[in-house]
Amino acid sequence: MTLRRISVFVRVVDEGSFSAAARALGLPRSAVSQSVAALEAELGVRLLHRSTRAMSVTDAGAELHAKTAPALRAIADAAATASDRHGPLRGRVRLTAPVEVGSRLLEPVLSRFLLAEPGVRIDLQLTTRTLDLVDQGIDLAIRGGPVHDADLIAVKLGPAQSAGLFAAPSYLQRKGQPRRAAQLAQHDAIAMRGQQHTWRLIGPRGAVEVALSVRLEVDAWGYATRAACSGVGIAMLPAFLCEDEVRRGELVRVLAGYSVEEKPLWLVYPSGRHLSRPVAALRDALRAAFATGRER
Repeated sequence: MTLRRISVFVRVVDEGSFSAAARALGLPRSAVSQSVAALEAELGVRLLHRSTRAMSVTDAGAELHAKTAPALRAIADAAATASDRHGPLRGRVRLTAPVEVGSRLLEPVLSRFLLAEPGVRIDLQLTTRTLDLVDQGIDLAIRGGPVHDADLIAVKLGPAQSAGLFAAPSYLQRKGQPRRAAQLAQHDAIAMRGQQHTWRLIGPRGAVEVALSVRLEVDAWGYATRAACSGVGIAMLPAFLCEDEVRRGELVRVLAGYSVEEKPLWLVYPSGRHLSRPVAALRDALRAAFATGRER
């Protein structure tokens, strides 16, 4: 068994196809396919299921990938650092973030970074799921809640993102404008999946928790915003997410005298992994942008 064959197999899994792996490696597709076939023959087990239209990883292939990919990435990062310590940044950074954070806040930051560092490639995965950074080989993650994992380093990205209650004028005309927090219980709420069906608000007399009558439960802030604009109900939304809708009059603030507990964004990365120069540079760029508000 050769390290070369394993590295080719790992690249096929990472890229999702033989053709994509061949392009990334600068090899003919036939050479990539033959390398994986030779590895399977040597191990005596099928690693990939192949068809004319799709490729999938077998259980044995997934186990081999999980055990070898982190080591191969560490070797590649160490080699890149040793050979490129003082030259231009080169390499790939794998980053994941919530969908709306990526589309609303990250794009200008990443675009500036890529224009300034032409040798760096960023693989950005926008998802509502909390991914395992170590198992999936992700360098950096942006998360919206506190991190309780000793294997991860979490750095707060600037000030907390403010939030509030918002609804469409059409909804408030139909259902009435709540004047007190307790009245929210008589209104239709748009809630995020996985959260308790209560909202905690800070009012003139302190904190109050309101039980919700949930009309719609979703797992994406963007959908909640659009549903609120359509008049479905009242939603608790990050302010940055609905600035345009408020400016256009599609949403209005509800119970402006009450505030919502603000939660910062966190930049997270594995504690035991050496950060390559491109990863460290992007980490620093993200921290600087969010600290100064330049992500807007």
